[in-house]
Amino acid sequence: MTPDVRLVKDLVAEVPAFEDLYATHVFNQGGVLPHVFFWDVTQETVRSYVGPEADAGARADALADAPDWRRTLRFLEEQCARGVPGIDEVVVTSFLEYLPFPGKPGHEIVRELGPVMAATFAKVRPAG
Repeated sequence: MTPDVRLVKDLVAEVPAFEDLYATHVFNQGGVLPHVFFWDVTQETVRSYVGPEADAGARADALADAPDWRRTLRFLEEQCARGVPGIDEVVVTSFLEYLPFPGKPGHEIVRELGPVMAATFAKVRPAG
């Protein structure tokens, strides 16, 4: 199993709230496509971070089942600290680069990144 696919499976094991998203992804894609899956992970993580007040149309129970953004960031920080090329590529290209830009809802999540991801984020998106 490649490091990027292992990353997806380990994330789902660490943050079980991603299980339904993972199952849907595998069904729709016919397998695991880490970069595609992580676009959804980014969206769900930011949605969890901004909370129900930012998404007035969302059902309260759906937001309650959202993946814990703190747990997700902690897991990704630990994985990035390992310095495994396939993992770093997915996290940088399909997570960090898709975080909201300044002025957009949820941009403040970048202040919550751990030191490894924060340093990488500053390199790939120096303007935030």
